[in-house]
Amino acid sequence: MATTSRRNFLALAAIGAAAAACGRATATAGSTAETKRLRYQGSVGQVTLPELAEDLGYFGDVKLEWVGNTISGPQDIQSAATGQTDFGGAFNGAVVKLIAAGAPVKAVISYYGVDAATFSGYYVLQDSPIRSARDLIGKKVGMNTLGAHSEAMLDIYLQRNGLSPAEIAKVEPIVIPPVNTEQSLRQKQIEVAVLGGILRDKALAAGGIRPLFSDFELLGAFSAGTYVLTDRFIKANPTTARTFVTGVAKAIEWSRSTPRDQVIARYTEIIKKRGRNEDTATLKYWKSYGVAETGGRISDDEFKLWIDWLVSHGDIKAGQVKPGDLYTNAFNGYTAAASAPAAASPSESRS
Repeated sequence: MATTSRRNFLALAAIGAAAAACGRATATAGSTAETKRLRYQGSVGQVTLPELAEDLGYFGDVKLEWVGNTISGPQDIQSAATGQTDFGGAFNGAVVKLIAAGAPVKAVISYYGVDAATFSGYYVLQDSPIRSARDLIGKKVGMNTLGAHSEAMLDIYLQRNGLSPAEIAKVEPIVIPPVNTEQSLRQKQIEVAVLGGILRDKALAAGGIRPLFSDFELLGAFSAGTYVLTDRFIKANPTTARTFVTGVAKAIEWSRSTPRDQVIARYTEIIKKRGRNEDTATLKYWKSYGVAETGGRISDDEFKLWIDWLVSHGDIKAGQVKPGDLYTNAFNGYTAAASAPAAASPSESRS
């Protein structure tokens, strides 16, 4: 694995040790009442599932408190582990690493994934000589961060196509800000660009690039990331934890069952109401959250793949963590029959 990934793991180990003594239990020190305020980090120009759930009224008297925007999944779950926020979400491999490093957190619900509409592709220039995994030896692959989803998919692709560990080490994943990835590819600063969402759609519309492979082609539909809560938070706030998880589950299913134009209209109003001077133009490219399981329920398989990947890279030891120890579905009370009806339309006022 690249040096940066190793550093990420060492940082996670330090976070894990620190997190063992941290984590906010309730809203008020010494209070026995459960907190009704959940601090979190958002994303610029996007609506997260908890934000959607709150807007739809699925959180009841539990309110979100935005403390800023996250820069990455690993950073988001580290903030939750150390008590700077009350929940965070990341790629499941990062969750495995954090827990293996000693952080007392549990994954409680899936929040993003891969499907036929929502995926990341690995693109090359139209006239590129790269046609196979072996052609990537000695080439640069630009992605948003190392040691996470994109690098894992690259490694799995290379492994499945017969490259040896020594050959895989010669493929160079490098960090490129997502907004600059297409440009870096077209200027031949990198040979492969990882593109997803609006950035993928815009790049394809401009022409001149072609796909090498995608995570959907590689693994099919799957949930890829989870929200985590600290063990301490769960113990002190079981009812709030259930409200949060079940509300997010309902929001997942609302986004599936509601016509896409209505979902986008809702997102647009949510962003406008929060008053952060964000551009809503990119919302028209939204397709799905990609969560595979109904209500975002988690299964062993969603973690086993990444445990095996981390063991193969020497980041964790075989048997160090087991899938069933990493997550719980105990707070997910979603059922189709019990799901609340759709909340008021976007044009109606909501507090």
